[in-house]
Amino acid sequence: MLHRRAAVFPLTLAIAVAGCPGSPKTTKPARKAPNKVFVMGFDGMDPTLTRKFMDEGKLPNLKKLAEAGTFETLGSTQPSESPTAWSSFATGVNPGKHNIYDFLTRSFETYLPDLGMVKKGDPPEFLWGLFPTKLPKLTSIRGGTSFWVHAGRDGVKSIVLTVPVTFPPEEIEHGEMLSGLPLSDMRGTIGTFNYWGTDLTSFEEGNTEFGGYLKTLLFENGVAETFIKGPENPILKQEERELKAKKKDGALSESDQKRLDELATTKDVNIPLKVKWSENSGQAELEIQGQKLTLKQGQWSDWVPISFKFNFLIKVHGMTQFYVVRADKELQLYASPVNMDPRNPPIAISKPDDFAPRLAKQIGLYRTLGWAESADKALNEGRLSEADFMYDSEKAFDDRERIFFKNLERTDWDLFVAVIETTDRVSHMMWRLIDPKHPMYDAELAAKYGDSIEKVYRRADDLVGKLQAKLPEGTVFMVMSDHGFHTFRRGVNLNTWLVQNGYMSFHGQLDNKKGLADLFGRGKFFEGVDWTRTKAYAVGLGQIYFNLRGRESQGVVSAGAEYKALQDEIRGKLVTLLDPDTNEPVFRDIYKRDDIYKGEYLQFAPDLQVGFNDGYRVGWQDTLGGVTRAVVENNNRKWSGDHCATATEISGGVFFSNRKIDTKTPNIMDLSPTILKLLGVPLPSDLDGKPLM
Repeated sequence: MLHRRAAVFPLTLAIAVAGCPGSPKTTKPARKAPNKVFVMGFDGMDPTLTRKFMDEGKLPNLKKLAEAGTFETLGSTQPSESPTAWSSFATGVNPGKHNIYDFLTRSFETYLPDLGMVKKGDPPEFLWGLFPTKLPKLTSIRGGTSFWVHAGRDGVKSIVLTVPVTFPPEEIEHGEMLSGLPLSDMRGTIGTFNYWGTDLTSFEEGNTEFGGYLKTLLFENGVAETFIKGPENPILKQEERELKAKKKDGALSESDQKRLDELATTKDVNIPLKVKWSENSGQAELEIQGQKLTLKQGQWSDWVPISFKFNFLIKVHGMTQFYVVRADKELQLYASPVNMDPRNPPIAISKPDDFAPRLAKQIGLYRTLGWAESADKALNEGRLSEADFMYDSEKAFDDRERIFFKNLERTDWDLFVAVIETTDRVSHMMWRLIDPKHPMYDAELAAKYGDSIEKVYRRADDLVGKLQAKLPEGTVFMVMSDHGFHTFRRGVNLNTWLVQNGYMSFHGQLDNKKGLADLFGRGKFFEGVDWTRTKAYAVGLGQIYFNLRGRESQGVVSAGAEYKALQDEIRGKLVTLLDPDTNEPVFRDIYKRDDIYKGEYLQFAPDLQVGFNDGYRVGWQDTLGGVTRAVVENNNRKWSGDHCATATEISGGVFFSNRKIDTKTPNIMDLSPTILKLLGVPLPSDLDGKPLM
């Protein structure tokens, strides 16, 4: 019982008791709805590509759906980002009413960014470093109310599976939910992989720019001792906080200072890993926590359960997959991000809490990470190949399908919502192979993998056909996506532009390369910025904020006339920005806050939201708090397709239905009221969307 109870303690980002938007239960008895409604979401499915593939006869099931009912471009949100758009899908309102504007938020006090979908409560506390006396709380910052919550309160039975922005999971009356993004890995990140190699240099070791941890393998008599990097120990973090507080009150003793220095680098709970290998053997033997496995070059393991011990009473359970990249003259070994073990997750990943474990008993282990296609980061870092990435992505699709069809064996639902993100992940990573103008286009790779995006669309179409065959007769069937896709050839560094044009005062080091550790590391983001002389700053993937008096801690811009004049001035300059290499306009438009948002969360909105033209996105270092020399530069990464902050006018998603709709211009905010109307649920008065049927 002790270790089961201990499993409620978490990780770096969030040890948590889940909390979500919603009001107390108003239980009505379960009832039968006038219609059954099934919504299948494919993240990032693009309408232009979909039409092309349908016209070529490659998507027969979607084509039949379009001919019998509806196919239209689905208007997206400002910006056309997944968390923003899926939040508007769920709630039927604009971001001003649901508070999700980007993957990141910023602090009014420190200006530092944080993950923009969840809020961490106070850290846990332990008596004598042993017994938990206080549990922390993780809550969603999303406002509004999901249509499945409205439906549940009205007696509708529902199943909601892996929809983005459903972590922490919501309590749904008469319903069940399995969380999607931003459900983290065991380190509290959206996907940190481990990678070991005999050919790594000491310079390469450590955290990568975008989400990996690299370690050199040193063999002696055919054996190497290494480790899997785990979460921070919350007990040691408490000890560190106490010593820092003591230091503020006065000088620490020599022993206390020594202990504080040790804790700076020893809080991670790492798991020993033994590797046996001989040169040109073609395989490696791994031993971890008493489990032994032998993998050949090019072979993936099954899920390997592992446990992280915080003390002799408390441990948490995860699982990973190993993959031998090479086992010839060099050994290269990869481990997937450590997913929470769904049989005994350290925090609630479903509602009711036992839904995820019950599902694992029925279908076996499955990916719990919200960003299920986790090999994208290793491909972007050059540690895995295109073939490796596509294999992992296909397995992620397999997992989602197994979950969906197991739940479709039930017939007691009237609302079923399911989302797969593989369409989005593959488009992000493989777009360069369908765009000969992209800096990372490779003709040889294009010959092998240029059909990767088409293949995932065809697999989505196949799933649509299989679902239609399983659905009860008369079910209203919808297929939709949150946004479209575009090539990402050039990165645009908004903070560099703000510095060069006098809106940000910066005295730091240019081109000081940063990584994700800086983004969430608290202290290196925005280093070198003089806030007392800064009028505007950018955070995230296309949001510009003003340093406003009375809002930001060191604000210098006054509300009213000065605020509006600054909006006009910056917008006027940015919309005329031309790419110095191509002379093409970078932006389609720059949007003012009050022109695109309304609602109770307006104070958290960006003061300007950029709208990129096709081919452009915020630069990589700009998102990590770095200021570079160039405003516009090549995107020399395999992450080559995007949509974040692409002008909404050109970045809509898809909408299919087996019923006709009343408009040619549906918007993602229209789906919530449409579904509620079909279910016979009274429409809330604050919705921005309108029923389509």
